[in-house]
Amino acid sequence: MMNKNISRLTAIAEKESRLIIGLMSGTSLDGLDVALCEIKGSGLGTKISVKAFITEPYNADFKNEVKEIFSKKNIDLQKLCLLNEWIGSIHATIANNCLEKWNIKNSSIDIIASHGQTIFHAPSSLHKQEKFGNGTLQIGDGDHIATATGILTISDFRQKNIAAGGEGAPLAIYGDYLLFSKKDEERILLNIGGIANFTYLPGSLNTGNIFSTDIGPGNTMMDALMQQNFTGEYFDKDARIARKGTVHENLLRELKSNDFFKLPFPKSTGPELFNLNYLQLAKEKVSAKELSIEDTMATLNKFTADTISTAIKNYFTDNTKLSIYCSGGGMHNPLLMEHLQQQLPDCSFDTTASLGIDPDAKEAVLFAILANECICGNPDIFNGGKMIATSMGKLSFPY
Repeated sequence: MMNKNISRLTAIAEKESRLIIGLMSGTSLDGLDVALCEIKGSGLGTKISVKAFITEPYNADFKNEVKEIFSKKNIDLQKLCLLNEWIGSIHATIANNCLEKWNIKNSSIDIIASHGQTIFHAPSSLHKQEKFGNGTLQIGDGDHIATATGILTISDFRQKNIAAGGEGAPLAIYGDYLLFSKKDEERILLNIGGIANFTYLPGSLNTGNIFSTDIGPGNTMMDALMQQNFTGEYFDKDARIARKGTVHENLLRELKSNDFFKLPFPKSTGPELFNLNYLQLAKEKVSAKELSIEDTMATLNKFTADTISTAIKNYFTDNTKLSIYCSGGGMHNPLLMEHLQQQLPDCSFDTTASLGIDPDAKEAVLFAILANECICGNPDIFNGGKMIATSMGKLSFPY
């Protein structure tokens, strides 16, 4: 007799369509993105409809607890152990509350796809220890989510990518390829979260040319500076602070001098490199330790814009036909977007809303896509180029 969890899993895989909740918690720690998706088919036949979406803000207690271990080499191991379960339970509670708010029964949901909370990202290019490979750690245990919601949960997607030879980031390439490829249009899917990354989708549809890469800092350093200097403010809303300042050119040049920017694509990074200590060391090197918060923020804003635009201009020497579709918190920063459009005048700019996906929901949606592929997809479709042909995610049964 087959285990009832396996029977349920088989039934879900064979359904014409599946209701999947994507959960995404980014390095900005602003909140948990919850996307309710109806997904039909799999692979290149995937059709998705986002039925509901919300970002549930984290309270100060959650942020403070995570910050005690986030992106730090030396931490309290007991705290890490406890937070793994605690975050899973909190994410489960948020999912349950969302379903209640949407008047949807838990039993009607097929899968929860949980990214978890990134605590540390350690590609070999960063840790430089020859005997170790790439590493990353996301916490928020999937078993706790599955048990508390009664819903099959798929989590910890990044480990399989690393095990198969990748860096574990960015994973957007898989969902971007399935959802957004279009013949005869050269597309860049630019996500400006804590870290900026993009996926290139060639108009030829040649999978050998598709790739996804981190670029450098998105909002992470700007957000950290705001939180350090303004109580209760977690980001530079409407670029209010940056617009009051003037770019410090020597500091900007020093910020852009790191060897990471010379590495070939694809590559990955995180706040482990690009943080306030990185900023402080750069200030000391150019004798700018007393630079005002306004001038510093203006410089960081330009730093993000410059590294994004330079990456695109250097790789796509003829960028006259590039269509750039934006997502992530950085797209709401008007000064950052002005810089990008000024520096990439031959590119067209839009958001993924024009492609049918709310740009704020995009990352949560992409993990729902990965969960769908884990259950009923064929990883062979990802053969070729920079995509690793593998199914990602660990299964946690609810019973």
